[in-house]
Amino acid sequence: MLVVLALASLALGVYWSVGLWQIVRTMRTLPTARAGLGLSAPDLSVCVVVPAHNEERTIGHLVSSLRGQDHPRLRVVLALDRCTDSTASVARAAIGDDERFDVLEVTECPDDWAGKVNAVWAAVTRSPAARDADLLLFADADTTFHPGCVRATAAILHQRGLALLSLMSTLTADRWFEKIVQPAAGLELMYQYPLLRASRPTDRRAFANGQFILFRADAYRRIGGHESVREHLLEDLALAREAARHGLPAALLLADGMLVCRMYETWAEFRRGWRRIYTECANRRPGRLRRAALRVAVVNGLLPIAAAACLGLALDQRDAAPAWATALPAAVAGGALLVWLAAIVSVYRLSAAPLWAAPLHPFASFPIAAILARAARDLVTRTPTQWGGRSYVRECR
Repeated sequence: MLVVLALASLALGVYWSVGLWQIVRTMRTLPTARAGLGLSAPDLSVCVVVPAHNEERTIGHLVSSLRGQDHPRLRVVLALDRCTDSTASVARAAIGDDERFDVLEVTECPDDWAGKVNAVWAAVTRSPAARDADLLLFADADTTFHPGCVRATAAILHQRGLALLSLMSTLTADRWFEKIVQPAAGLELMYQYPLLRASRPTDRRAFANGQFILFRADAYRRIGGHESVREHLLEDLALAREAARHGLPAALLLADGMLVCRMYETWAEFRRGWRRIYTECANRRPGRLRRAALRVAVVNGLLPIAAAACLGLALDQRDAAPAWATALPAAVAGGALLVWLAAIVSVYRLSAAPLWAAPLHPFASFPIAAILARAARDLVTRTPTQWGGRSYVRECR
């Protein structure tokens, strides 16, 4: 048993040594959004387009943060998508007499369009502010902007010669699942779409986060805008792939507190939302989802537990076995656990998650594996996806 656990510990150490190196390399290579605060902003107009479906709880905070932006040439279009709550009245109250804001109420959605995509496209095509802007920024209604966020990201996009810049939001960590399980969910997403690979000039693994996508308006129109991804439930990923297909330079950066988002209010919403995300990230391939579920359960869950068990067993048997027979497994397990913990703590620090939750990461990985496995089953059984006030049946590929 000690030999088996020692081998598992060795596998853990090798895997996370590579992972830690990738984390360090990423942070040395790519800036965060905060780096843009020190750059000179280009004299370009920006139109922020925000689709919102029944967002009465969050829309006021978003509007307040956008009113506080220090970018001098800013306009905002709120595309209210078939809202049945008080989103419109809350938004207008928060806007007050700020003439930079327009409110567009979208009352219907064609059958062959995803609701969010249709709302965004309606704003882009019907709002003069969006049609005339140099830059188009697509954001979600559950985000909150640092006062310098728009200016800083516009500066980064200009400095790096990008056509598309997306941010990985800093997520809130108030609910129990945000503290414990959410970092594991984000880590799996970054495993599938690493920041460095998503930011390559060529041959990149295209990815964008719909909570924040900044486009050069001419590049956005070149790829056909949201009309080109009308049926996609993960339109951000689809847009990123279209940009890559057209050879447009893009980058995916950490927000570093410049953009904060609460993705889900409840544990049920969390599981349902991440099933949708993982399904589309896997191109609706059940086999890929099942393999990811197995990898997460084994590498992120079982191997750290096995290493801890190896260390404990070796220490417990040190008086009943030759010194080398326990010292070597203990050293391997201890070293592997240190490397693993260094990598996990780095991930939690970068994501602004509580560091005390880092040692719980193995146990947080099992719910993520279950979400991935459930996503595969839902595809096979054609279970409808509920999102944005509509039901969608996604076909396997």
